[in-house]
Order: sequence, then C-alpha cells, then structure tokens
Amino acid sequence: MTQSHGKPIARNFTVAILVLVTLFLVGGGGWLIALGGSAYYLVAGLVMVVITWWYARDRAASLWLYAVLLLATIAWGIWESGTDFWALTPRLDIWFVLGLWLVLPWASRRLSQSAGAKSLLSLGLVAVLAVLGMSWFNDPQEVNGSLARAPSAQKTPVAGVADADWPAYGRTQAGVRYSPLAQINDGNVSKLQLAWKYQTGDFKGDDDSGETTAELTPIKVGNRMFICTTHQFLDALDPATGKRLWRFDPQLKADRTFQHLTCRGVSYYDSANVEGNSASVQKNLTQASAECPRKVILPVNDGRLFAVNPDTGKPCSDFGNQGQVDLQANMPFPYRGGYNPTSPPVVTGSTIVIGGSITDNLSNAEPSGVIRGYDVNTGALRWVFDTGAEDPNQMPGEKGEFVHNSPNAWAPLAYDAKTDIVYVPTGVGTPDIWGGDRTELKERYANSMLALDASTGKLVWNFQTTHHDLWDMDVPSQPSLVDLKRPDGTTVPAIYVLTKTGQLFVLDRRSGEAILPVTEKPVPQSVKRGPQTKGEHYSPTQPFSTLNMGPHENLTDKNMWGATMFDQLMCRVIFHRLNYEGIYTPPSENGTLVFPGNLGIFEWGGMSVDTDRQVAFMNPLGLPFVSRLIPADPNRPRTEKGAGTEQGVQPMYGTPYGVELNAFLSPLGLPCKEPAWMTVAGVDLATHEVVWRKRVGTIRDSLPHLMQLPPIKAGVPGLGGLISTGGNLMFIGATQDNYLRAFNASNGDLLWQARLPAGGQATPMTYDIGGKQYVVIMAGGHGSFGTKMGDSLMAYALPD
Repeated sequence: MTQSHGKPIARNFTVAILVLVTLFLVGGGGWLIALGGSAYYLVAGLVMVVITWWYARDRAASLWLYAVLLLATIAWGIWESGTDFWALTPRLDIWFVLGLWLVLPWASRRLSQSAGAKSLLSLGLVAVLAVLGMSWFNDPQEVNGSLARAPSAQKTPVAGVADADWPAYGRTQAGVRYSPLAQINDGNVSKLQLAWKYQTGDFKGDDDSGETTAELTPIKVGNRMFICTTHQFLDALDPATGKRLWRFDPQLKADRTFQHLTCRGVSYYDSANVEGNSASVQKNLTQASAECPRKVILPVNDGRLFAVNPDTGKPCSDFGNQGQVDLQANMPFPYRGGYNPTSPPVVTGSTIVIGGSITDNLSNAEPSGVIRGYDVNTGALRWVFDTGAEDPNQMPGEKGEFVHNSPNAWAPLAYDAKTDIVYVPTGVGTPDIWGGDRTELKERYANSMLALDASTGKLVWNFQTTHHDLWDMDVPSQPSLVDLKRPDGTTVPAIYVLTKTGQLFVLDRRSGEAILPVTEKPVPQSVKRGPQTKGEHYSPTQPFSTLNMGPHENLTDKNMWGATMFDQLMCRVIFHRLNYEGIYTPPSENGTLVFPGNLGIFEWGGMSVDTDRQVAFMNPLGLPFVSRLIPADPNRPRTEKGAGTEQGVQPMYGTPYGVELNAFLSPLGLPCKEPAWMTVAGVDLATHEVVWRKRVGTIRDSLPHLMQLPPIKAGVPGLGGLISTGGNLMFIGATQDNYLRAFNASNGDLLWQARLPAGGQATPMTYDIGGKQYVVIMAGGHGSFGTKMGDSLMAYALPD
C-alpha cells in the first residue's frame, strides 16, 4: 500500500523515526557535553544525521553506516559498563530495535545494492544478542564464593529462650535474628508450602497517612503468637493454625497527618523468666503484678504504651492508667502523631525502655526524642535520657518539659542481659536537612549508638556515626550483639552498628572502642552549583569504617540508567546538573544528589547473625535521592500539624528553607542509577569479608500489568529484614516484587520462593509448634514504597 505520491508508508515512517532519534541525540548529547558529560550521544547523533540523509535518498550506505554505529556502540557499552546485563541493555535496546526494523523488507526494499549492508547490519544485531546473552551469565556485581565453615552441629542455647520460640523482635533482644531450628533445611526447603494464612482485616483507610505500612515481625511464646496490625490491633493467634484467639483494640485515631502509621512488633515480659541475672536487674526488680505476671507490651502510634494480659487480651489495670502510659506526658509541642513509637521496646526484668519517632522536616517546634525507662510492673517512669538536655537524666518537674526537637530513637533497641546495658540507635534532631540553628547539646548524642544502664538510664558510652547530619543519616536499625571469636581462642563482646551510609561500625560493646579501624576522612565543604546555604556549616570530616557495604567509589554518569538510551541520556543530564561530590555532598538550593540516599544502605531490617557459625547476612540497598532546599521565610505561619509523608515538599517551619525530597528517577519514573538496587550478602565475621553477594528481586511487580515480563532478576529496591536458621538457610521478603525467598546460607544460591498476595515489607520469623517448624511473614504492603497493600500473615511449613 502506497500514498498518492508513490512513496511507501513504511519508508516515510522510518524517516520520521530516524529524524526524531537524530534530533534527540544531537540536542540532548550537546546539552550533556556542555555539562561535562559523555560525548557519545552527540557523536552518535551526528552520525545519525548522515544515516538519516542517506536513507531518505534511498542509499544503501545508510545501512552500512548504521551497522558500524551499532558495532561501535557495543564496544562503547562494554567499555563503560563491562559485562553487566542491566547496564548494557539501555545502551543497546533502541539501537537493536531500530536496526531490526531497518533490515526488514518493507523498510529497506527501496535501497539499491543493500544485500551486503543488510548482512553487516544483521551481524551487528547478532552481536548485540551475543553480548547481552554473555552478560546475563557473567554478572560483575555478584560475588560467588562459599563460606569455608560448615553449619555448626552444636547450637549454643540462649538463656531464657526456648529453641522453639521467637519471643522478641530479633528473636532475642541481642538483635541477631537467628534461630537454631533445622527441620527446614537446604535439602528440603524446596518442598515448603503454605500451611495457613491469617487475614487481619486491617487495611489502609481513605484518611490514612501515605506512610501506612505493615512492617510487622510476630513474636511467639509457647502456644501463643502475638501480632500488631497497621492500626495497632493486638491479636493473639494459635501458631499451629493461625486462628485468632483474641483481639485488643487500642482505639487508635490516626489521620493523614501522621508521618508513620505502622507497627513493627510487640514485646513480651514474663516475671518467671527474666532474661539475664545481672546485679543491676535484680536490684531494681519490683513486686510482680498479680493480675499480669506476664504481659504483651504494645506501642501505639498516637503516643501511648499498653500492657495487655497475654491470656485474656485485657489491659493490665495495675499498669499505668488502666493498662496504658501516656508517652506524650511532659512533651513540648505535643500533638497527636507528633511523637510516634513504631518499634517494639526493650523489656528487662525491671524496665521497659522505649524511644519513638518524631516527625521529620516539619518544623523546629516538635516534641522531644527522649528515651525513657518505665517500671515493667507498674508503668511508673523510672528514668529518662533526653538527648538534647544538658543533664539528659534530669526528670521532668511539675512544669518541666523535655527538650524539643532533641534527637530521637525510632529504630528497635538491643539489650545485653548479662550487663544490663541497652543499646540505643539515635537519629538527627529534626528538621533533618538544615542544621544552622542546632546547638552543641542538640548534636552531642545525634546519629549515635548510646550504651545506657537499662535500670538507671545512665550513659555508659556513646559513639557518633555522622557529625552534623544534613542528609537524614540516622542509625536506622537494631544493632546486633555478637560474641566475636578470635583466632587465638579469646572472645570479644562486640556490637555491630549498621548505618544508612553503609558503614558497619564494629565496637567493643563494653567500652564503645572500635574493633575494626575507624578513620575520620575529609568530606565536601561547600556548594558548587547555586548559592551557598544561608546560616549553615559543615563537619570537615566524617567517620568511615573498614567494613563498608555502601559505595566504595563516587557515582559518575557511566552509572546512570534508564529503560532506553533516551531516558538514560536524560538521567546523565540531570546527574550533571545536580551538586554531587560523593557521600556527604551538602544540600543546596540547586539540588543535591544524596547517595547513599534517604532510605540508606541499611534500614530498619538490620542484619542476621548465625552466632555459632560466626556469619552475618545483610541486604544492603543502593537507591540515590535528590534533596533541594527551597528558600522560605523562617517566621512564616505554620499551616500543617503533620507531614503525612517523608517525600515531596517538606516545610521545615522555623528555618530559612523548606526542602523537596524525592528518589532520583528518570522521566519515565525509573531509578536513574543502574541496578542492582538491593542485594543479599554473606559476610564471614572471622575476616569481615563478603564471601557471597547476589542480586535479589525481579521487575515483575514494577511494571504496569499490560507490560508484564518474565520474573527476571535485577536486584530491585526493598524494605525489610532477613533471618537465618540452623538449617543453613536465609529467608527474606522485603523486595518490590511480592515474594518470600530462601537462600543457601553458605553460598547465596536461591533455593525456594513463594508468591505473596501483597508486598512483604517486613522481616520474617520462624518457630516450632508440636514438632513442626514454620516460617512466617507479614504480606501487608507499604504505602509510599508502592507495593500492593494487603492484610495477610503467611505461614509456610513442610508437608506432613
């Protein structure tokens, strides 16, 4: 079929496509060169000018030149990205599709003497497929080693914790997320099947926060499992069947202004089974409650703390005020959702130790981030540690209040029962992204690991992981307490402090002294593009550990990505327009690339440690963010009582700026940094070397349903933690695709995966009941992360 003037429609269509590609490459490539970026796109665009001109004149030389350009692009792609399939794909995909079109008869029939050119172009197309095929099986990002030590046959018991149970958020309050159970193992895990599913019926409401999530890790003690839901219903379940035994409703009244609406878990207390026997604990024991000698401790997002009888589901009336404690008491600038406990507290033989989240980037008039200890039996306030106060242990008076905007402790805490020390990870005092008005006191304990006497709140030691934080680099996860076995046979009590920067600080948990070397290194000190930030200053150095799971080199435009060369080119342009000199590049009005990003390399999921085998398992992230300061009147009236989200424009009332925070995305909404965006890794704690590291997660649930592709492994972003077991297994959900996966703990091989009905942005757990081992994960999704929302608690076991 032809048009009236006799020229084939296919030819005209091809010319139009060639013209559009040429214009984009010449325009975008010229812009990129002007910014100091790669010359490839402009050169390719100029070559395309000739190809388009020749093709429009029906000259076969257009195909010859296109074939040369295709082969040169293959060479350039390998030079830039090596044999990384996901990095090569956007460099080659459009060229391949366009080349394939050009060799088809309806596009090339008018080209005279084109057989040789078509043969060369066909060879180039085969070369593209060959290179991509080779790169699929040769991933330069993966480490494919194997742990030398076999799984230990002898499992060291944990005092007060039955092997069959998972009685705390991290199984023990040492935060190692390891179970000795081995009924499910690397030889039979492929047979796992769904044993039961419990649906909470608790979904995100129309007036709920954008940060509505289901990050629960259940606990299991004896014949009871306890879970909290998104709106903090506390449910007791039969762990063998998933049947609900009772429900307690704290009557949470949340709305869209809450920056977080989630419950990561609950805590458990049994007066007959006090973990540890330190003199400090014994000295501070009070008379056990006759009504509730055992308690489930439930934090509620509106700033309350409940103690509930695990047998009946009724509040313990002799705890606080009819079963609850008001965590907003003595708070400056109190408002519902402003002080938001999202993580389960530490519970000792005498004390409940709890921190909470403060709304990020809303204002400089927010509640305090004070950490507090409450009597486990009566709910009375025993001690305080206010991170912004001159005397952090000073108890509030009748009219006294805590220090507003002091650094908070939102992540789970850890506890050493032998020494009665609680380890508290702290964040930055809000607002996060501008700190010109912060006092020395406000920053003394920010971004730190605090070691506190759990019975008195007195400071034992502190270690700061980021100085004068302007990037939201909180200490984001429960630390792990590990007794490190030295080659000489000695044992050192260590604490692993995971940070958003990817640094793992390995410290002696008795003194806070570094076990692995820590070096203070110079970091960027000024804004290179745009005006200097008003009233701001920067720390000249920051601490770096020799154990680092974050980036070891700065990003360059070679690391930019996209689904095609078009959005990859735009990502390169955007990259060069931002301020970026590596980690700790100052925020700016121009816009700053923040990498590691606000989500961090590590988040609240923490790590898992096989303490007998001395192996750690981690799931580091790698997703950059962009922050842009917005000049504003610091005296402008406050019009919001809450933020409702951690992304987008944040007002930072009371400071000379607002801030816009977003993931670093292409115009198509894909990450501008090439994958992997999350991996799983096994680290030998004898050498602190990464023995294996694998991408985890596919793009299956990241595309519209009309664009569904096979579940191709890419290493997608994830939120949630992992666990390990005595069966030589590591389990993880977390990823943006909806799966629970099991990996061989020795070498990282994927052994099993199960499709979840919603996002699994949670940490799994495992337990035994009636001689049968189960693995459980919450599949409830995550609002701002974009995974499918749901209400299902999924339990898997081997067939009978």
